[in-house]
Amino acid sequence: MEEKTLVLIKPDGLVKSLTGNIITTLSETKLKIVGAKVVKVKRDLAEKHYGELKNNLIKKFGEEKGKQIFESTLDYIQGKFHTDRVLALVYKGEGAVDKVRKLAGETNPEKASPISIRGKYGRIHSETKVFENVIHCSDSADNAKKEIDLWFKKDEVVE
Repeated sequence: MEEKTLVLIKPDGLVKSLTGNIITTLSETKLKIVGAKVVKVKRDLAEKHYGELKNNLIKKFGEEKGKQIFESTLDYIQGKFHTDRVLALVYKGEGAVDKVRKLAGETNPEKASPISIRGKYGRIHSETKVFENVIHCSDSADNAKKEIDLWFKKDEVVE
């Protein structure tokens, strides 16, 4: 089924000049880029994007540690550790979500295949424990729609 998916090249990916490498790897999917822009991420956007993560972190690590990791995650996507921007992309095509996720690899870069994007370029920040995994990609078609609507205005995605 043809679908769209959101890809974010995160601040660490930009500061390490990995944009070309990542886009080249994603070109293996034969998907079409239908939206692209550089975004300076404000806290409100970061909170909306990572809205579900907060509760998951609190459940996993407890109230104090979970909130601390969540705040570090917000700082990370806002560029407080690297640069203050991300490259947001929308890919469209048959099985877009699964194709991109396969190339991106596991969220935890230490568990990701060494030939995946996250396995090659990601790390876990030693102090904050934040996964600096250079890329975000939607995990389902439903979430892709929500995320694309969050990051892009209707006229910024060209069909």
